Amino acid sequence: TGAKLDPAERPKIRWKGGEESSRTLAMAGEAGGGRPRDWLSMDETAAAFLSRSLSTRPPILLPPPLHRAPLRPGNVVEIAGPSGSGKSQLLLMSAVQCILPKEWEGVYFGGLGKAVMYIDLDCRFDVLRLAQILRKRIAACYGSVHPTNENFVTDGSKDKFHSFESTLFSDCMKRFLYVRCYNSSELVAALKSLKSQSEARSEVFGIGVYFLMLDSIGAFYWIDRALQPTRESKGKTLSFQSITETVVQEIHKFLQLQPILVLVTKAPIYGEGITTSNDFQRGSLKHMSEDSTALRYPKREEERNGSCREYMPSAWQTFVTHRIKLQDLAQEAGFFSEQENEMLSVHTCEWVQPSLNSKEKFYIKDDGVGLIQ
Repeated sequence: TGAKLDPAERPKIRWKGGEESSRTLAMAGEAGGGRPRDWLSMDETAAAFLSRSLSTRPPILLPPPLHRAPLRPGNVVEIAGPSGSGKSQLLLMSAVQCILPKEWEGVYFGGLGKAVMYIDLDCRFDVLRLAQILRKRIAACYGSVHPTNENFVTDGSKDKFHSFESTLFSDCMKRFLYVRCYNSSELVAALKSLKSQSEARSEVFGIGVYFLMLDSIGAFYWIDRALQPTRESKGKTLSFQSITETVVQEIHKFLQLQPILVLVTKAPIYGEGITTSNDFQRGSLKHMSEDSTALRYPKREEERNGSCREYMPSAWQTFVTHRIKLQDLAQEAGFFSEQENEMLSVHTCEWVQPSLNSKEKFYIKDDGVGLIQ
């Protein structure tokens, strides 16, 4: 009521509050069967805590060029880059690393032996490319232990290898779960079923989903943006932002139940006034004029350095823990691979979050990705 308290009464009020707090602590101690401040006592050393944390969430070592920053289950890695920069190739390399076992019949592969859920939003997943990378890895690791000789065919080693490869290949592909979505509603439905899918895999194969891959997160951006905001049954406005928030919530719910590594690709949207070279190849009539000599399209250098604006909502931006930027150096001289016996295009990989202040050049070959030293 605005009345001032008598200074003599203030200590009494504090004393009463202290008495009530002590009484509350005493009641809590009696309910817990111990002293009220037992929870303050030390029950674990720092060394024991680190050992327990590393055992429950061990560091994940991915193939180059994703090996620079330490990754753990619970991290969300965003791989951004234009078309042809190698985003999907890095996902396939990581998927093979996950589904391969650490060791199989005396052959060391260095894999994780876990399951992968690959959600294809671009509808451009190439299962033959996945099979090619997997078979190449199996052959390379097998050859390091059982080198071929002149009697490779006559002594039955070839048949033995084919039996070894087919069995291991089938076992690895059982750990690869593929989902194709054609719109954002199907994406949300797939994420809602992630828990049940992981439990089903765990019951059948004894392992749950360890990697979640989305290729790519902005595939339905223009479709969702063109739709008029509508009202759902609960009165919530359905828009691109609300759909993205729902996607983040569903992934976050699963991360709380089962820590996994989330790898997501994202294609850029260039700033206003930037026209990509792909726009010219599509032959859009609105960009053409009567004087063909007056047409001026930015070169690849200008396209690469163009202002790529962030189009994902803030809910997604704060959800991502690691960011990687890929670029395609098609305008530069390629890299000649003696193994492939051909000239291969060069790409760059830069860690933006955390910032490592370095760019690595790599090329894509039959068995995955190779670094250029």
